[in-house]
Amino acid sequence: MKLSLDSHSTVPVFQQLVDQIHFKINAGELKPGTRLPSLRALAKEHDLAVNTVAKAMRMLEFRGLIKAAPRSGYQVAEKDESIGRYQARGVSSDKTEVHKVVDKLDHGLFRRAFCKITEDFLTGNPDNCNIIHSDGSGTKSILAYLAYKESGDPQVFEGIAQDSIVMNLDDLLCVGVNGRILISNTVNRNALNCPGEVIASLIAGSEKFLAKLRQQGVNIYSGGGETADVGDLTGTLVVDSCAVAVMKKKDVITGEGIKPGLVIVGLSSTGKASYEDQENSGIGSNGLTSARHDMLAPYYAHKYPETFDPNVAPDLRYCGPYHLEDRLPGSSLTVGEALLSPTRTYAPIIYTLLDEYPGLIQGLVHCSGGGQTKCLKFGDKVHFIKDDLFPTPPIFKAIQEASGTAWKEMYKVFNMGHRMEVYCKPKDAKAVIQVAKKFNIEAKVIGRTARTTGGTKLSLKHGNKTFTYTP
Repeated sequence: MKLSLDSHSTVPVFQQLVDQIHFKINAGELKPGTRLPSLRALAKEHDLAVNTVAKAMRMLEFRGLIKAAPRSGYQVAEKDESIGRYQARGVSSDKTEVHKVVDKLDHGLFRRAFCKITEDFLTGNPDNCNIIHSDGSGTKSILAYLAYKESGDPQVFEGIAQDSIVMNLDDLLCVGVNGRILISNTVNRNALNCPGEVIASLIAGSEKFLAKLRQQGVNIYSGGGETADVGDLTGTLVVDSCAVAVMKKKDVITGEGIKPGLVIVGLSSTGKASYEDQENSGIGSNGLTSARHDMLAPYYAHKYPETFDPNVAPDLRYCGPYHLEDRLPGSSLTVGEALLSPTRTYAPIIYTLLDEYPGLIQGLVHCSGGGQTKCLKFGDKVHFIKDDLFPTPPIFKAIQEASGTAWKEMYKVFNMGHRMEVYCKPKDAKAVIQVAKKFNIEAKVIGRTARTTGGTKLSLKHGNKTFTYTP
């Protein structure tokens, strides 16, 4: 294979391999089914280490451009429209490769529960169970970093603390956690780029948000945390949390209740809830890698190279039309405000439903990783039908228009207007909607569950089109 590799270039050799083979595939020089030279042959031809060639091949395989050939080596893959911009940036919306591993592990006491639930190893009470959960703000912290560097105001990180906490709390809600929750935060930072005032803002934001939750009846408390200076691992910072809870087994929402014959009530991710201080764009904490690169202008790549993975193709790095201070079309928010809008928690609504309407909730799905397709992980031979979604919020319209991302992929990456789903009997939908209204959150029946003769699937209506998804 004819390649022109420059060992003196500032671009790593493996990246040159990736870029040049990628170009040959896009240009049609390498057609689907073409077998590539073996790793050893390529390494020998270009005087490279086999590991260097292997690294390049793995990157091309992740992008969906090549696939492992029978017996050995790689061949050019058929074009797969499902490989979108999100995955091309090294991010998986459904974490398929992770689930291939963890799905073989012990699922805990309740196989279909939203979170893994174990015996009560903490207190030894046979009537109780333990839930431990880890999640974080993802790459949204990089957006806060950009805003901080541009404005000099570290207060922007207070919202990131909330993002990390909510991503844990709202997953716990889906198994019915109704008692005390202990949460610990971990910050991995580049101390040269993120000084003490950033950490102070994260801690202050965490404490403020936990206090606000307790005012709403959510018994959540800080268990401390860890700040690690790991400049070799990140150019900015990573904010994660871990939550622990003990609850009675009889109170667990096991996931077994998600069956045909239910309605799906969606709780809006936009607007201003009674317990929020500002309007929420609905962005949440998922899909922010794509949102950041597709919305923000090349200016940020040039000025802040520490904020992106150099392995990502140049045409996928900060390729949008906007600056943080620009007005978001169709919204009163700026682009920066919309992208950094703190992730909403639905805890006050779910706690009220659990307390005032015991037995109403048949299932809960937090539409986080996987967006609107998250439901596919729950229910057995269930046809999820979502045919009356909320209008697409401005932030997601802008992302789609800026990137040209297929709408089918948008629904796999983003929540698209509602981030929590309550599965209940049709007669109970009105009660859910009324409770949400008390907190100034719009809710509506966005779909239903039906029987299917085949495996579990999702039919989602967008305009005049219906998209079909399977696990």
